[in-house]
Amino acid sequence: MKKKLTARRIWSLLGEAINGGEQDFTKMNIPLSIFLLSVPMILEMIMESLFAVVDIFFVARIGEDAVATVGLTEAVIIIIYSIGVGISMAATAMVARRFGEKDYKRAGSATFQLLVYGGGISIILGILGFLFAEDILRLMGASETVIQTGISYTRIIFAGNTAIMLLFLCNGAFRGAGLPHLAMKTLWISNGINIVLDPLLIFGIGSFEGFGLEGAAIATTTGRSLGVCFQLYHLLNAKHRLVILKENLKFKLKTLKKIVSISAGGMGQFLIDSVAWIFLIRIVAEFGSSAVAGFTIAFRILMFSLMPAWGLSSAAATMVGQNLGARKVRRAKISVWLTAKYNAIFLAVITLVYLAFGEWVAGFFTPNDEVLEIAALGLKVIALGYIFFGIGMVMIQAFNGAGDTKTPSWINVAVFWFLEIPLAYWLAKSMDQGILGIFISIAFCHSLHALIALWYFRKGKWALTKV
Repeated sequence: MKKKLTARRIWSLLGEAINGGEQDFTKMNIPLSIFLLSVPMILEMIMESLFAVVDIFFVARIGEDAVATVGLTEAVIIIIYSIGVGISMAATAMVARRFGEKDYKRAGSATFQLLVYGGGISIILGILGFLFAEDILRLMGASETVIQTGISYTRIIFAGNTAIMLLFLCNGAFRGAGLPHLAMKTLWISNGINIVLDPLLIFGIGSFEGFGLEGAAIATTTGRSLGVCFQLYHLLNAKHRLVILKENLKFKLKTLKKIVSISAGGMGQFLIDSVAWIFLIRIVAEFGSSAVAGFTIAFRILMFSLMPAWGLSSAAATMVGQNLGARKVRRAKISVWLTAKYNAIFLAVITLVYLAFGEWVAGFFTPNDEVLEIAALGLKVIALGYIFFGIGMVMIQAFNGAGDTKTPSWINVAVFWFLEIPLAYWLAKSMDQGILGIFISIAFCHSLHALIALWYFRKGKWALTKV
């Protein structure tokens, strides 16, 4: 018998979702499963985006060159984010499939292999980024003033990228295991530390003068690193079904090959998107530091509002992975359609908010009128495609949860490389639309991307993926 959905019942379910517990999402009521998974995932994603919002809030007080430095650095460091997210896709898919099969020992073994793989890649990238930080900024079109202002910031961010990588990876494993509350709490810890340290390390307190822009990098890296310590504690304490035991500490070539195969598609998927982003911000840089600052602020705000949608989408990935492991394909499909419906409704509301209050929201982050105008324009134009974005996110995460990371990669190549970049350049430069042309290209291409993903999902081949 269904329980009546009262305010008390809703409050009870919220508490259950946040506190977490070991649930069997292959048998539980589907809407309830989506709710229990998505609430902590939404809170996790909001906390992740708060890193960016908090940083840009304080950095904007230093000046537009500082904001431009953050934007240009992020355009490159997002490649590392992409690799981390790609490996986390493998973590979610493999751990979810093993949990659906009730093979918890293999889930722990896969998690160990993932940590070794992701950690090794992050160390190499960190060394390269630290050594070539100045060249990277110059390649991205930074002025000499921006380079002098931000070289130390860029080096610190690259040096601390192992924390970024492991944070994504471990949270992917937690989500696959149906333990999203641990991923959420990781981000609470990381972001809480970042919020406290950011103003202290940037502006100082009392006789301590602070480090300026470098302080933002130190605060973010410290917060993420302590978050990783929290993750490793829970992976090793044997209090959950997902645990790395002594017998899991073995290199397994077969598992590593599967991780490389799945994560390669995931990495490619986001690297393709990231390279497109780099080209877009390179075009933006030709219009000056104010354009880069406005573009950066708009996207920080947009990403913040998209985080709940990503949380819902991640719930679909876990549901797909675990239900395919339990050989319940129909249940996996129903989970995806319901999640897409919820996402579309949420982003329709956000669209109306940006259309009505875009200037006010952007004005909270910058006192500069020119930067504010560009940021507000970005919010209004890009939000026009938000409903499509929400549906597309769920479809892509359904592929990823099934372990089919290659289909989204090919969709990304077709839309973001062969359409979005040329269209943005043509509208911005040839048609003299400037930054507006870039915003139009982003809104149109991401909407088209969603429709293509929906078409491929309906074909159903994702359900046959072996993990």
